[in-house]
Amino acid sequence: MTCGFQLDSKPSTSTAGTAAMPTLPAAPPRLTHSQGRAAFGVYQGVVEDLSWAALALTPRQRLTRKLHHKRWQYAALAHRDFFIGFAIVDVGWTGAAFAYLFDRKQGSVAAAASASGLPGLGAQVQDRVFGDARFKLPGHDFRFRRDSDALRLTLDSRALALDAEVNLVDAPPVLASVAPANYLAHSTHKSSGLPVSGEARCAAGRFDLADAVASLDYSNGLLARETSWRWASAHGLDMGFNLQQGFMGEAENAVWLNGRLWRVGAAAFDYRADDPLAPWRVSTADGLVDLAFIPEGARREDKNLLIAASRYVQPIGRFNGALIDPDTGQRHAVRDLVGVTEDHLSRW
Repeated sequence: MTCGFQLDSKPSTSTAGTAAMPTLPAAPPRLTHSQGRAAFGVYQGVVEDLSWAALALTPRQRLTRKLHHKRWQYAALAHRDFFIGFAIVDVGWTGAAFAYLFDRKQGSVAAAASASGLPGLGAQVQDRVFGDARFKLPGHDFRFRRDSDALRLTLDSRALALDAEVNLVDAPPVLASVAPANYLAHSTHKSSGLPVSGEARCAAGRFDLADAVASLDYSNGLLARETSWRWASAHGLDMGFNLQQGFMGEAENAVWLNGRLWRVGAAAFDYRADDPLAPWRVSTADGLVDLAFIPEGARREDKNLLIAASRYVQPIGRFNGALIDPDTGQRHAVRDLVGVTEDHLSRW
């Protein structure tokens, strides 16, 4: 990997084959332009100012803004023997967090921790890309802590403990997307594969993270009361992709390859909603992505808290297929790349 962690929002100048790969425009300094217009677009780099305060709103929208403001930070740690998902979610009026460790050898979730806050209590997510976040209640302490060019993930719970450090030095370019989504505006930043160190511990044993690969998702926006999506993500140190169908449309669909980043088209998910452990096919309308996904197991969680609810399944498994370089037409084989798909509906 040759591209730095894009804190300066400068696009990469990497090349492939004999022709230069067109880069995405540099991320804007803030989420809004003059006159309160959202900075809609797909970029490379990091939006430093993540405040929506200047966004033009009607009186009614201003009144309900806090109810629609959602922030979350998610990390995936993929290893040949296991997979860890870790997230903190701030939905404005309350929050939640979860973590799980999926044992690929056993084909099942070895340990999981999950908690929901009370109104006004629970999650705190910083307005900073890959920054600090915390969710703490009795028996659960989830934390992201940014320390210069590293992001530390810690979890203290009875079921699962985690102490991981994600290295942000010499990272591939970050994808930044700002889109209308399904209400007013939403922003997301995605990383590709990053080195990680540390360990996870549970009743099943100790899991060394030295050979795992991390990927990060920081999202911040004003979303509709009901939001749904299908998602696919998998990352190694030299290859990765993020594909979504739902509230963001095709605005966050992208591929990373050898330190380069490019957009891809609208994603299609061919799967059985009634049997998410059956094989999936994930492809894009422009033909640049064609993947088969073989689930090895899944994490599921359905909650109905009267004023909030979610239906969530995240199969863990391996992707095979091809990614096509749009500049050269070269086909890059994907072989047993560890990742996830997701079918998610939230009422928040």
